[in-house]
Amino acid sequence: MTAPNQTGWLAIAGLGPGDDRMVTPEVTQALAQATDVVGYIPYVARVAPRPGLTLHPSDNRVELDRARAALDMAASGKRVVVVSSGDPGVFAMASAVFEALEGRPDWQALDIRVLPGITAMLAAAAAAGAPLGHDFACINLSDNLKPWPLIETRLRAAARADFALAFYNPRSASRPEGFAKALQTLREECGADRLITFARAVSTPDQRITTVTLGDATPEMADMRTVVIVGNSATRRVGPWVYSPRSAG
Repeated sequence: MTAPNQTGWLAIAGLGPGDDRMVTPEVTQALAQATDVVGYIPYVARVAPRPGLTLHPSDNRVELDRARAALDMAASGKRVVVVSSGDPGVFAMASAVFEALEGRPDWQALDIRVLPGITAMLAAAAAAGAPLGHDFACINLSDNLKPWPLIETRLRAAARADFALAFYNPRSASRPEGFAKALQTLREECGADRLITFARAVSTPDQRITTVTLGDATPEMADMRTVVIVGNSATRRVGPWVYSPRSAG
């Protein structure tokens, strides 16, 4: 292993939920200084090309390979930004980069920074009102990296603890049955009257916010561009908004 070139660095950046106005100035500055941008195809597409910048889009299922390639570029002296949507530490690339660092003291000596971003969960909650205004839990419903029984265990535990709940990746085209099972579990634990908000394509021109009760919710209300928020037992409506009072519990 060779020592990293000290002129290189790696920034792991969150691009926010979709609206360019929600990209932080810190992330904008890092992108302006970068020689290379690495990430999942649709996220790299959000970065404007310019002279001196090389874009490296890749498939969503090669996170560790992507992280290793970015670290190798940074070690060679390049200024690399690994991009994720939302915040890079929330179901995104920051964990993959640190996993790739294990067993590589040469890469551990690199200048590595994690640049936070506005998550889809927080943007969705803001668009709906304040459904995460008290204690909440966030669960990724995709079973790509963990088995469904583990997801159900966490779902039941969080519901029984009366957390408000935010769900990422609720319903994929290839595995639509998972969200139907999640809704049934939520009805069993929370009852049919609990409020559930479907926030699709938040902060984009296609944004749609729909709040119904669990009894009226159907699996087809969600897709992979939807963040789903389930209130706690005190969550209620006020005018067009939904909020969870801070005095609850």
